[in-house]
Amino acid sequence: MSSDSAPLIVRIAAAVIRDGQGRFLLVRKRGTTAFMQAGGKIESGETSLTALQRELLEELGLAVEAGEAKFLGCFEADAANEPGHKVRADLFELFLDDQVAPAAEIEELIWLSPSAPEIPILAPLTRDHVLRLPRQTNEH
Repeated sequence: MSSDSAPLIVRIAAAVIRDGQGRFLLVRKRGTTAFMQAGGKIESGETSLTALQRELLEELGLAVEAGEAKFLGCFEADAANEPGHKVRADLFELFLDDQVAPAAEIEELIWLSPSAPEIPILAPLTRDHVLRLPRQTNEH
């Protein structure tokens, strides 16, 4: 790919998961340094919601009903783990007060307060879009 060609786009579905305290659940994949939303690539024939449900079950053991996930919009940012690529992410908001555990390729998860004094390394999508989203209420 030459330097003047457009970056490749990776289509993903990701979850903006918050708890009752307004913290965000972030994950770090094995072998990487940046924390990001749970989720992943949308496979051929999948809707973004179906991809999100599959990824959350694989990564966190979290079964999500369609009505629990509120679509927030489509956002684009540089890919955290694929140089020269951008992610185009369909983001969904979920509220969670249950415990989840990392599974599959997830090495670590954290609950991050946007006002935390020390912020870990964040994926561009998380840093530039997710943390700037207005806080929603916990009402469905």
